[in-house]
Amino acid sequence: MGILIALGFPFVTHAQRLEVARFSAADMSGWKKKSFVGETRYRLREDGDKQALYADSRAAASGLFREIEVDLDQMPYLHWTWKVENLVNGGDERGKQGDDYAARIYVVFSGGLLFWRTRAINYVWSSRESPGSTWPNAFTANAQMIAVRSGPESLGTWLSERRDVKADYQRLFGSEPGKIVAVALMTDTDNTKSAAVAWYGDIWFAAN
Repeated sequence: MGILIALGFPFVTHAQRLEVARFSAADMSGWKKKSFVGETRYRLREDGDKQALYADSRAAASGLFREIEVDLDQMPYLHWTWKVENLVNGGDERGKQGDDYAARIYVVFSGGLLFWRTRAINYVWSSRESPGSTWPNAFTANAQMIAVRSGPESLGTWLSERRDVKADYQRLFGSEPGKIVAVALMTDTDNTKSAAVAWYGDIWFAAN
């Protein structure tokens, strides 16, 4: 549901890697909560020999965001790991009543002084849209959706993702991206009144 927007620029770099989330090290520094409807429960938990962020949403929509500045000319690739336990049931994901996802990663771009031009890309695990498909968010055309994963295949399995954010932005919005000002994550189920459980691993930007 909706779009998470944040301003400010703390970040951590290690060589050619800019760390956004280090959940594997039990590091939640810099992450803040944004609530829309109810509370998705987020907490660090162990999953076998792996530590990650656990998300449990029951007819709720709240997310976590971290304010960050990224130079996409230097580090255009976003990397992350995630695992989804179950899909969101019901609803057309292209409409307001179905704008729920078991897992999504937001990248938020500044509109500069024109705050109403703030844009976002949502990388989602879709329940039914085919992988690679794109569509405008039902609540704002300034947010575009990309189905990175879809359906029940690979549920319960840790997966690693890699996206060229700069290229995705150019394709979706037909222009050069502004500054990245935040990265966010959300497991939300408020519109469909359903439930979903997901896990988020580390998130980082890199040159390739």
